Amino acid sequence: MQAIRETSEGHVVVDGGERSLTYTPRLVTLDDGTTIAHESQGGQMSSVWAADLGGDFFVEVAHLGDGPVGGELVMTVTYIGIDETLRYVALGDLWAAELPATVPASWPVAVDLALGLLDGDVRLIGTDATKDDVEDLHQRLLEALHG
Repeated sequence: MQAIRETSEGHVVVDGGERSLTYTPRLVTLDDGTTIAHESQGGQMSSVWAADLGGDFFVEVAHLGDGPVGGELVMTVTYIGIDETLRYVALGDLWAAELPATVPASWPVAVDLALGLLDGDVRLIGTDATKDDVEDLHQRLLEALHG
């Protein structure tokens, strides 16, 4: 298996052997300089982008809705090996341990959609959060909006 690693800056690097990419909450940069960003952040992507990085890695990047900033991207990495299949999900800024003073109405919807990506044996990357933490965040976001 090639490498999936987290940097000290909170980025996630996926090296599929033939191609690699660096994920940040609102921007994905491939090793050839290609960038993927949502339209609201000056990019060309409206909803989903996918790529085979070679080796055994397949990556999907999606905009599930705006979070605290807007244009947040969620990345799913699937590794298909001879003896195992592994899935990783990076939530970026859709995950927050603390809520800001104002919660955009689209944020809990985006987190709800992200929870659907966390079914089964999935590893969250780019954060120390667990699926339970993300479910708790979803409830806190709903409470902040609806009291």
